[in-house]
Amino acid sequence: MPLTPPTGQQFQITHSGAVATVTEVGAHLREYRVADRDVVVGFPADELPPASNGAVLVPWPNRIRDGRYTWDGVDYQVPVTEPARGTALHGLASWQRWVANEHTDDAVELGIDLPPTPGYPFPLSITVRYVLSATGLQITTTATNIGAADAPYGVGFHPWLSPGPGSLDDAVLQLDATRWIPTDDRLLPTGVADLPEELDFRAPRSLGRTALDDAFVGATYDDDGLSWLRLRGSDGRTAAVWMDRTMSCWQMCTGDEVAAVAAQRTGLAAEPMSCVADAFRTGDDLVRLSPGASHTVTWGITLD
Repeated sequence: MPLTPPTGQQFQITHSGAVATVTEVGAHLREYRVADRDVVVGFPADELPPASNGAVLVPWPNRIRDGRYTWDGVDYQVPVTEPARGTALHGLASWQRWVANEHTDDAVELGIDLPPTPGYPFPLSITVRYVLSATGLQITTTATNIGAADAPYGVGFHPWLSPGPGSLDDAVLQLDATRWIPTDDRLLPTGVADLPEELDFRAPRSLGRTALDDAFVGATYDDDGLSWLRLRGSDGRTAAVWMDRTMSCWQMCTGDEVAAVAAQRTGLAAEPMSCVADAFRTGDDLVRLSPGASHTVTWGITLD
């Protein structure tokens, strides 16, 4: 009897030479490639995602200081899942089994009813839909409050863009953002600042040995209402992530302190988010999701 992969059932979708695979556990984007070119840094079906690869980050992206927050006058404690920094990292859904609502040749939709817990007693029904087309991979995520009280909510995503056959050192980076979020030694925000020269990627420039684990706000959008993060590899091809106006924050990480990727510098975490770290405590860009209300975001990945 074949063993079940640690991330559960694998849902593959295809379109004109492009292939993407989404996992049952966590609804992770496990792989996305066009012909023989990886668009994201994936992971094997028989392994766990080494660095939140392709994760759906709900009901909060990034970190909550000490796992503690106050909502409508009540104090809550969620599990501290990043012990070294004493934070609750990347929400509650990454290790849950999602259910396939639909699976066709070029699309898959997974859903989960996130149950209330002592630290987050707000039941949510969440769907994430992946669609491959001639323009790339588009992802739409909707969260609906199925409880009786207002819920704090944020959402983000964790693809690692591939620079192709070379390393990040040889890549050119461009980001549509005008402000930077300084952090303390726990990677928790300490304010908002102008872009320092070494982190200003509004115009494309070589990434070189720049080490990143930084959030950016003040997103700018093109005439189509999209904000972009572009990574051009040494092969001349550009892997890119876009987000629409339903999100306004970016996180970029080169993984220099992440054991699974640090030695190779073979991927850039390119994370569109509705809010930055610690939003459950600061309230910055945090969504108040009322009973019966829904919140939808859309983003995508392309290869040119």
